[in-house]
Amino acid sequence: MTFVIGLIILLIIIFIANVKIVPQAHAYIIERFGGYHDTWEVGLHVKIPFIDKIARKVNLKEHVVDFPPQPVITEDNVTMQIDTVVYYQITDPKLYTYGVERPMMAIENLTATTLRNIIGDLELDETLTSRDTVNTTMRSILDEATDPWGIKINRVELKNIMPPSEIQDAMERQMKAERERRESILRAEGEKKSAILMAEGEKEAAILRAEAKKEAAIKEAEGQAEAIITVQKAVAEGIRQINAAEPGDAYIAMKSLESFAKAADGKATKIVIPSNIQGIAGLAATVKEVMTDK
Repeated sequence: MTFVIGLIILLIIIFIANVKIVPQAHAYIIERFGGYHDTWEVGLHVKIPFIDKIARKVNLKEHVVDFPPQPVITEDNVTMQIDTVVYYQITDPKLYTYGVERPMMAIENLTATTLRNIIGDLELDETLTSRDTVNTTMRSILDEATDPWGIKINRVELKNIMPPSEIQDAMERQMKAERERRESILRAEGEKKSAILMAEGEKEAAILRAEAKKEAAIKEAEGQAEAIITVQKAVAEGIRQINAAEPGDAYIAMKSLESFAKAADGKATKIVIPSNIQGIAGLAATVKEVMTDK
């Protein structure tokens, strides 16, 4: 009885030990009698004791591998160090398990050789400015090469491109000279724009001054014209009022005498007085003498 109980307990332990749960984003490769039998996906599975064996546990998440710098030579014979980053994902656990020995080493070596082939067809300047092209080309080549291994290459990035120190110094000097050239161009363009703005400002100021003088002259002429018109209107009004009063000959003669008296104040050396005004002048002198005697 004890033997039976012990056997039952042993069978239970063996059964529990052979119950496996495959977690998310993982897959198990099962071998039976040394050969491939099945691929377990996510969930609960039971293997036959002593017959089935879990040959490999495969992680199906995306992986990132940073390979160390590799020496490469450009078309113009410049040796540089380039390190790459590869993003890959296992799409077929069976091919990944049986397709290639040490797949990571295989991908690293394949990346190095592919990189040398691509950079060997480019010059230094093209290498520094064509990262996207190199990345795309490498991803396409690596993805095609690793497809029989059950691996998909999602992305390849050139992490660092390190030319020799003397090349770096020359590039820095070239960049410095280029920055100084751009600075000189910007400064010259700024001075040019400043001079143009100053000239335009002076031009506009001269135009405004001329227009101001023109408007002042026009206003002054208009004022003088209005003054003359006002004076003429006043004279005309005075004449109208005189005509309305019907002045006599004596008044007219007196006004004429006043006009000649004003004319005598000038620089004239000879004045001709009409005979009718002379009579009025004599009358005025007589009146003045009478007033004096009194």
